[in-house]
Amino acid sequence: MKILIGLGGNLGERAQKLAEAASFLENVVHVTARSGIYESEPWGYLDQPRFLNAVIQAETDLEPLRILDLLKEYEIKAGRQELFRFGPRIIDLDLLSYGDWVFQSCRLTLPHPRMHERLFVLQPLCDFDPQWRHPVLGKTASVLRDALLKDTPNAVHPWQG
Repeated sequence: MKILIGLGGNLGERAQKLAEAASFLENVVHVTARSGIYESEPWGYLDQPRFLNAVIQAETDLEPLRILDLLKEYEIKAGRQELFRFGPRIIDLDLLSYGDWVFQSCRLTLPHPRMHERLFVLQPLCDFDPQWRHPVLGKTASVLRDALLKDTPNAVHPWQG
């Protein structure tokens, strides 16, 4: 199954933490594409450092809830502490999509319920798959991104680290 995973963080050595998370993912799934790294303003809670974000595309036979468990286990191992919702974090890994599945449980919603509102997801996704189609909205990543760019044209920048 083709999946998308979002990576982000705004504490510590941000780029190093993203690289370490990407290496972890390469040992769990077959990574087929990686975006560049982007720097973005915080979302939700604004009084915190800027984030670095990326998106990875991969192939896997693992079930979605198993992937979620592996991502959350890695976050804890990497030092993530849940301070409060949308707060600062050393690493954040989100299962964004699982093929064209539409799924909802108390633990996981697919596709990610807010990915179409987040330029820090859509811009990196467009690096390698601008024609990816949202399974609920039916719009491509580039169309969703362009709609957000109209309101916040400078919210996400390629990281110059």
